[in-house]
Amino acid sequence: MSLLLVFVLCMVAKGDFTFGEPTNLGLPVNSFDHDWSPSIRGDGLEMYLESDRPGGEGTYDIWVSTRASKEDDWGAPTNLGAPINTPDWQNSPCISADGLELYWNDWGLWVARRATVSDPWGEAENDSLINVNTSNVNSAPCLSSDGLSLFLFSWGEWGLYVSTRPTRDDLWSEPVNLGPTVNGVNSTWENRDPAISADGLLLIFSSDRDGGSGRQDLWMTRRTTIDGPWSEPVNLGPTINSGRWEYQPEISADGKSLLFCSNRDYDDHDIYQAEVHPVVDFNGDGQVDGKDLLCMAAHWSTDDTLCDIGPYAWGDGIVDVQDVVALAEYIGKDVNDPTLIAHWPLDETEGTTTRDIISGTDSHVLGDAIWEPDGGQIGGALQLDGTNDYVVTAPVMDPADGPFSVLAWIKGGAPGQVIISQLMGANYLMLDAEGRLMTELASIGNNNNPLISEIKIDDRQWHRVALVWNGQYRKLCVDNAIVAEDMQDGLAGSGHRLYIGAGKNAEPGTYWSGMIDDVRIYNRVVRP
Repeated sequence: MSLLLVFVLCMVAKGDFTFGEPTNLGLPVNSFDHDWSPSIRGDGLEMYLESDRPGGEGTYDIWVSTRASKEDDWGAPTNLGAPINTPDWQNSPCISADGLELYWNDWGLWVARRATVSDPWGEAENDSLINVNTSNVNSAPCLSSDGLSLFLFSWGEWGLYVSTRPTRDDLWSEPVNLGPTVNGVNSTWENRDPAISADGLLLIFSSDRDGGSGRQDLWMTRRTTIDGPWSEPVNLGPTINSGRWEYQPEISADGKSLLFCSNRDYDDHDIYQAEVHPVVDFNGDGQVDGKDLLCMAAHWSTDDTLCDIGPYAWGDGIVDVQDVVALAEYIGKDVNDPTLIAHWPLDETEGTTTRDIISGTDSHVLGDAIWEPDGGQIGGALQLDGTNDYVVTAPVMDPADGPFSVLAWIKGGAPGQVIISQLMGANYLMLDAEGRLMTELASIGNNNNPLISEIKIDDRQWHRVALVWNGQYRKLCVDNAIVAEDMQDGLAGSGHRLYIGAGKNAEPGTYWSGMIDDVRIYNRVVRP
């Protein structure tokens, strides 16, 4: 899995939920032709799609695939036939959550209804859509779970809109532009294909706006309430966006799956699916256990974005019992955390290299450091002599890019010695002249003083130390407790390699004398 989602400075999704690696739905849902526009009924048992596979009424028709349960595979799609499909182009189907209304585009929006999900579809009509079809905002319909909001995009202005109705018996209103935050100001971006989550708080859409990686990328915007403003859109990142076409997203009603269309693997366009997971290792120790439950309890009744993981992975604005239920699903399981961007377990037993098990690259162990296979806090550790022993890694991150957490287990050390630093950057974690944990990583401006704790850690005991940056505050942590914090305008950037066990210039007096174990770097905030 990869990709974390919280709204940060770098315009890439990072933070409190992740997407798994997309998989092609394969046969029989996808054919050897073009298969587009998935739309799933609320109970997850019907999927409508647009396809030009053989056996249709026209160039493109609407088809439906069914399954007996959400654990079963999708069956072979069947053509809806008349009165839905005609020799014209039927596209962009959207099924209502209850399965009783079906919207689609055929040179304007149409809708068909049925009394129950077992009944056939009635005649197509567009009288209820007269206010929508008089404009050019009538493409890619996406219905909210309550059936009272219809999200659309405009072929003419390539913008996202929403039409509403007081009840399901009323006419749809004239579409309203979602505004400049989502659509941009006087832009030429193609913002299209809206998909709204069941709670109405998350909107995913495709766009070729600046900051993407392909012709069309998937982006998302959020709001805290149904009537609240939309946030600045963020790109879903390289796990979802391939550099080719990603478009026509669909969020499952339970929030656990994202479907979308892409030509990432073939020239034909297929439907893909990626799982949606909350970040559940709150304290960044590689396990999901009672410590994470305690972290959730510490943020009870708050809007903490990391611990707020239920009923959907993006939460509902409050940490409560629904989040406990969501966390319980992962306790005791092996969880691959894509927010962990570098990890040196330091469990080697010999040699002059140590591996970052996330990137698979080797880092160089310089000097005459000694491996301690049985002496670490977690497995083995690396013993450094304080003279010329340290580890040189490949570049991992730029601290100016956004939230991150740097953590390590340490034992020993002396005043002035450094645990982790960045070449031509700053000393991330070190001891001050009195042996207290501190960081020199700060903003470039006037408020660029080091942050120093009152906690001495050169007592020859194991301590877990961390530097955490959330985009506004820098924090120092020792043994799962915050020991110092302050505000910063930002952090000075550097894209160079890291040093483990030496200062940023590897100067005498900065080499660590003691053991270092299990160094981890996350591109998110870790909670002590």
